[in-house]
Amino acid sequence: MIKHARVVTLDDLAGASTVVVPVIFDDDGALIAEAVPAHVAGRELVKSLSPEWCALHGLNATAGSAISWGSFDGPALVLVSLGSSYNHAESFRLAGAAAVQCGEGDAFVFLLPTDGIEFPDDAAQALVEGALLASYDFKKPDDERTFDVIALGVPLPSVADHDDVVEGVRRGELVADGVNWAKRLIDTPPNELSPKELAKRFAYRLGADPGVQVEIWTESKIRDERLGGLLGVGAGSAEPTRLVYAIYQPPVATAHVALVGKGITFDSGGLSIKTGEGMMTMKTDMSGAAIVMATLSIVARLQLPVRVTAIAPMSENLSGDRATRPGDVLTIRNGMTIEVLNTDAEGRLVLADGLCLAVEANADAIIDVATLTGAQGVALGDEIGGLFASTDELAQLLLDASARSGETLWRLPLAAKYEKHIDSDIADMKNTGKPGKAGSISAALLLQRFTDGRPWGHLDIAGPGRADATRGYVTKGATAFSARTLVEFLSHVALAHEESLVDADDADFIDDADADIDEVLAVDAVIDED
Repeated sequence: MIKHARVVTLDDLAGASTVVVPVIFDDDGALIAEAVPAHVAGRELVKSLSPEWCALHGLNATAGSAISWGSFDGPALVLVSLGSSYNHAESFRLAGAAAVQCGEGDAFVFLLPTDGIEFPDDAAQALVEGALLASYDFKKPDDERTFDVIALGVPLPSVADHDDVVEGVRRGELVADGVNWAKRLIDTPPNELSPKELAKRFAYRLGADPGVQVEIWTESKIRDERLGGLLGVGAGSAEPTRLVYAIYQPPVATAHVALVGKGITFDSGGLSIKTGEGMMTMKTDMSGAAIVMATLSIVARLQLPVRVTAIAPMSENLSGDRATRPGDVLTIRNGMTIEVLNTDAEGRLVLADGLCLAVEANADAIIDVATLTGAQGVALGDEIGGLFASTDELAQLLLDASARSGETLWRLPLAAKYEKHIDSDIADMKNTGKPGKAGSISAALLLQRFTDGRPWGHLDIAGPGRADATRGYVTKGATAFSARTLVEFLSHVALAHEESLVDADDADFIDDADADIDEVLAVDAVIDED
């Protein structure tokens, strides 16, 4: 797994094992930028490649399409397609992935022509993200490969473009490192990652991050705090429950977002037991917890000026002699009661407690992440996540962030007419809706009852949370889907507020997006209350 990326110069090409040259396509074939040297890796490069030549060698206009030539006495050369433009971030992610998948050796160098790129920092970030994410290998955590970027221009890149590339590479490395950390946790066998061990691993990483405070709640603390949903789910396991409560508090922050992640380290279904096949991937049911903690860690290392509270309720859902029974009623932290009719619908029970804590944290907006319902995968498949949101404004911000990250979300309705699906005769609600009917929606409606009317988003990632095969920069196994979207969302929130603080006299010129942020997060109202 590649862990580090740098910006280097053409003098460093001598140490490369693979040199990567991007191409773009038009009607006349593939084009190599003028800024790319005429001789690379011992080969002469022509600037225009005919359609016939490209077809013969298997290079096409699909971003990430690549061809490579090995060498006995020098670096390999890879030509990789960016499609038809230098200005699509997703194309750079795919190109970065193709570079490490097609290249050879342990030292990759990507030649990045900046003259045709509108935002070199975004391109460099996407490129590094794609390369480092694609290099993830659970079996090889100590891989020492490197991925370097050379900024090119005619005759040289401008100082501003070079600095943008440096910043983009820095961001890309930090984002990919955090996502790969989450993927490694999610892929870890469940016998090695109990709730207690997962809490320790969260605390170990976050404890080294600037501006971060971490608390681990033991089972006695959880009982004292009246987290009845979390205790009920974990009652059938000999492993004690845990909750991790982390806060990133930068020196200046005018927005506060709370993240809540489902942390079921193994889900057997409880007494409503799953099939053997259905349990095979259930070590990944703690994806939400890993994702929200990775997001907080990335935001802290990027030093974004936005406060983040991350809450991860964690347990195993097993069928021991003290397990919650179908028909039991659990009392959540805020006093509301849930009749448990299916113990395999456990994620919403632990999230209910987590959402109560998020409300009490007085966050301006709350977002939860969970591999929650099989119905989500049925509806949207394994590459698109489900988004529910209590406001159109928050939904749009999250959809925009997902588009920038390359992680596709699709908004689903919080249909009030389905509230009756979770009505209970003996409790405030039951934990399942109608069998086979709107399962993802009924689960989201239950969660909404614990958000106290605050701006709230729910990401159901049961489908895209795992990949059955590698595709592009998404590697087989854990994906940590939505972590990069959340980082994009928080980056946008931070940027909007940074701009709004530059000069109060220029308030009339602030972009409408800034006003949207204030409306969505109700920042002014919260500051007044504090």
